[in-house]
Amino acid sequence: MGYLIKGEWHEGWYDTSKTGGEFVRADSQFRDVVTANGASNYPAEAGRYHLYVSLACPWAHRALIFRKLKQLEEVISVSVVDPVITEGGWAFRDGFTDTVNGFAFLRETYVHANPGYSGRVTVPVLWDKQTGRIVNNESAEIIRMLNSEFDAFTPVKTDFYPAAMRREIDEVNAFVYERINNGVYKAGFAGSQRVYESAVTRLFAALDEIEMRLGQSRYLVGVTLTEADWRLFTTLIRFDAVYVTHFKCNLRRIEDYPNLSNYLRDLYQVPGIAETVDFDHIKRHYFLSHRHLNPSGLVPKGPMLDYGTAHNRERLMARGAKRSVS
Repeated sequence: MGYLIKGEWHEGWYDTSKTGGEFVRADSQFRDVVTANGASNYPAEAGRYHLYVSLACPWAHRALIFRKLKQLEEVISVSVVDPVITEGGWAFRDGFTDTVNGFAFLRETYVHANPGYSGRVTVPVLWDKQTGRIVNNESAEIIRMLNSEFDAFTPVKTDFYPAAMRREIDEVNAFVYERINNGVYKAGFAGSQRVYESAVTRLFAALDEIEMRLGQSRYLVGVTLTEADWRLFTTLIRFDAVYVTHFKCNLRRIEDYPNLSNYLRDLYQVPGIAETVDFDHIKRHYFLSHRHLNPSGLVPKGPMLDYGTAHNRERLMARGAKRSVS
């Protein structure tokens, strides 16, 4: 792992000694938007934009899911990085190719877009082929663009962020991001026993709360499948395969939660979603990239997971009860 300082690459892990042992995620820096009406510098056009992703990364996985759900594969092209991070950061090697710029490392896109960039090099990246710039590297904003701004180029008009539900979706997103999406990293990258125990306790308290919520409604916001569900999905699908062992999030597995485990199967079985899940990339990324957590570099063969089996979530379609999250 590493980072850029004024466009120059430096190797180094997150320094939790400066934050009391806590992992602190930096904000994304490229925050422009693509707009359907041309109100921004980046109008929605077919073939103009490109996604740089990792199949292993839960944040990039969100973007791939929305690209799939909205049938934008022919509208927005994609390049996949090697799942294993070594010296130099995310890279294109061993059959993984940057089909737009021919770069060897993802960091080159950051420096090309901003020669003085300082910060981590992360996926996903939404790239504008026309201007040769990064439009955005914040997954939460990229999926919003994919959800609505390219509707002129897809037959799929499903809105995963409907106006009438936005307040509750935002409320759920904030809870899930802080306590679960980022919560697994706060536990896994903790720099002290005290910080780890606090983080893992908060994480499982949040999972317990979501388990209760999903006992009342099929999805996180009633009976409608929304953005909030997909933002949670990418963490849940990695939980038992990686986070239980690698990040020591082992109080319980997702399989131990009746509602969460069936909910995870429900989402996994949405047409097209299974195609976006690659457990080989996921496991190799975490267990081979984080050598300070796994010095031997051994990638576990298990667990044996089958998310294609039956679930019981349809029974809740008539029950749209909603609960606030704390």
